[in-house]
Amino acid sequence: MVMALVFVAVVVHRGVDARLRLNDVAHQAARAASIERTDKRASAAATAVATRALADAGVSCQAMSVEVLGGVRPGAAVTVTVSCTVDLSGATLLGVPARKRLSSTASEAVDTWRSVGSDT
Repeated sequence: MVMALVFVAVVVHRGVDARLRLNDVAHQAARAASIERTDKRASAAATAVATRALADAGVSCQAMSVEVLGGVRPGAAVTVTVSCTVDLSGATLLGVPARKRLSSTASEAVDTWRSVGSDT
């Protein structure tokens, strides 16, 4: 009985930990996008930062996607949604799926007094 409770606690911890780390990654990606000068570069920066931050956090993410909404116009807000499928294998004995799709969204304001570039 004690082993089952420990196992459940480990599975719950893995899920909560992955969710918290994904929230942090979304915030980092939104910040990276908000300081770029073009929409194209904002999208590329958000994806690069999300990929690196997930690897640094030790999150095993399969099929990651990064969506950037809004533009890098002064005074606007950039919203980034990071989604990935996390591996929860080992928890299938408890009826938990081996993989779960998690998603997190964060927004950052673009500085009102900044200049913008062109997407060239």
